[in-house]
Amino acid sequence: MSKVIILEFPGVTAEQYQAVNKLLGVDYATGEGDWPEPLESHTAALGDAGLVVVEVWESQEAQAGFMARLGPALAEVGLPQPTRMEWLSLLGRHNA
Repeated sequence: MSKVIILEFPGVTAEQYQAVNKLLGVDYATGEGDWPEPLESHTAALGDAGLVVVEVWESQEAQAGFMARLGPALAEVGLPQPTRMEWLSLLGRHNA
């Protein structure tokens, strides 16, 4: 069963998000690039609290493997640790 992760990063800007994606070699606008295969979907949004990322992965272990690539990119851009990191079990999904 697929797993959902919710990450909240306080005070993070759109520019910082774009910088992390550039380091990872992915283009969130076009979907092009070196996205990890076990990643089923990625959504990022800005709110009053900062950046919120919601992803669907094949498994929690698959996302943990990606952290070897993501962690250094987050550190290089200077993103803070997320104030929320919550795993959920996916019950349903619809993409229009």
